[in-house]
Amino acid sequence: MTADPLPTRTLGRGDHALTVSAIGLGCMTMAGSYGVRDDAEAVATLQRAIDLGVTLFDTADVYGDNENERFVGAVLRERRDEVVIATKFGLGKDEIGTPSINGSPDYVRRACDASLSRLGIDTIDLYYQHRVDTSVPIEETWGALSELVTAGKVRFLGISEPSVDSLRRAHATHPVTALQNEWSLWSRELEDEILPICRELGIGVVPFSPLGRGFLTGDITSPDDFAPDDFRRGLPRFQGENFQRNLDLVAEIRTLADARMVTPAQFALAWLLAQGDDVVPIPGTKRPSRLAENIGAAIVTLTADELRRIDEIAPVGAAAGDRYRDMSWVNR
Repeated sequence: MTADPLPTRTLGRGDHALTVSAIGLGCMTMAGSYGVRDDAEAVATLQRAIDLGVTLFDTADVYGDNENERFVGAVLRERRDEVVIATKFGLGKDEIGTPSINGSPDYVRRACDASLSRLGIDTIDLYYQHRVDTSVPIEETWGALSELVTAGKVRFLGISEPSVDSLRRAHATHPVTALQNEWSLWSRELEDEILPICRELGIGVVPFSPLGRGFLTGDITSPDDFAPDDFRRGLPRFQGENFQRNLDLVAEIRTLADARMVTPAQFALAWLLAQGDDVVPIPGTKRPSRLAENIGAAIVTLTADELRRIDEIAPVGAAAGDRYRDMSWVNR
């Protein structure tokens, strides 16, 4: 959509600052989590993203049962000097599919080595603790992570979905460059407590699912729009009465977007970008056409009246339903 260079933003502060494109690319969908994989299209999307100026690419060891790191790494390492590769550790599933979290120092070291091998690179640019393990003092987890930085296996550290206490304790052990939390027009909870702490400590914010897992694009109109194996079918916000209530919310966002002659996705991403220069959303897609649309949000500047109207129609708690069926393993 835009011929202008994609602007950059800085995550973190001082010696722990990392400069990346203002919009990154979330790669989870390339592992088949949102329906059938299309490897050729995903490769084209990754390559096109780099051509368009995207530098931040986000994956995790748990995506696609480790396959996502291999897939993404095979493409990105061919243009290693043009990209910032972020991955995560610590979140898996047990034999019945229940989330399993591990933050023990031995596991941290093994997980890092395994990710480096799958990605085919020597150093991970940004390494996130995917979820906090409450059975292990976070100082022990982050002590091991700090050792990985010293060893040159990792450049910068991040954390996802922590509690206020966990975030402060992690940062006190080793500076946190980036916090990755869900944040969008229908997931604004971090604004109450977590965001002010990030601003206090100089931690950048990387919103995942900035388009509400696709809902805020306006393209989802029925649960039948999802493939049978699409995990969104099991999320509370995509079920029953919640689905219709959330459709009503998107309809109001579409009205604002139409008035600006942009898409609902671009409007939603522009709103996030307007929240501060330390915010770098990572919308996920596996389609080059959608990629170009998302990047176009970088040149959309919302007015004060539009931002005020958003606060009226999509305040904290506006979305119907929880983000996950089990919320006990977030904000730990």
